[in-house]
Amino acid sequence: MDLNILMGITIPFLGTALGSGCVFFMKKQLGDMVRRALTGFAAGVMVAASIWSLIIPAMEQSEPLGKLSFMPAGIGFWLGMLFLLMLDTVIPHLHMNSDKAEGPKSTLKRTTMMVLAVTLHNIPEGMAVGVVYAGFISDNTMITAGGALALALGIAIQNFPEGAIISMPLCAEGKSKVRAFADGVLSGAVEPVASVITIMAAGFIVPAMPYLLSFAAGAMMYVVVEELIPEMSEGEHSNIGVIMFAAGFTLMMALDVALG
Repeated sequence: MDLNILMGITIPFLGTALGSGCVFFMKKQLGDMVRRALTGFAAGVMVAASIWSLIIPAMEQSEPLGKLSFMPAGIGFWLGMLFLLMLDTVIPHLHMNSDKAEGPKSTLKRTTMMVLAVTLHNIPEGMAVGVVYAGFISDNTMITAGGALALALGIAIQNFPEGAIISMPLCAEGKSKVRAFADGVLSGAVEPVASVITIMAAGFIVPAMPYLLSFAAGAMMYVVVEELIPEMSEGEHSNIGVIMFAAGFTLMMALDVALG
């Protein structure tokens, strides 16, 4: 695998690792207002990435279908949503600030299920980076090195606060700072793994690229609607989540257009 591509799919993981390191430097747990702001920012980045980096390229690649060029993107989007719904159903996990676990009944520790929740969140992000780099590798003129890098950087930027959001609550739950940091890093390690698997799969089914791009978009949008938007809106009324959503959306849009 090309070194530049390997570095590209590692960038989002580094964002999570660096964010998890905040547990060593910040004494207090993140306040509700800060957490809502960071969650809103992450949601904005993921929505913009789904549109500009995934869905639009998927439809552009399907232009020979004419008025039906939306079909591959629509089918892939639904498959991605259903895939995350399936994972959400079969894997026990616990969202932040929730006392009730989701998925099948389990004897896993509370902190373990919190890590699993973030890991589920990171799978579609890794798939998104992987499928975009797979498109670039296949010499698809609609996916440039800059566009792929823009997606990787955008996800890395929103992964930084997410790393803090997972490691600091784990520390507050009683884990040592080193263990909380390690679990935060571990939750992000799934991203490069998902990227590599997606690149390998796309190598065998290049004609299915529009479906794979929109599949990743559907998976990310599931995370945004099912997890991030509720978390940025919970608690006392505040518009900070919406404002930061707009900031994240604008940043990712600008990165994709400027670098793509």
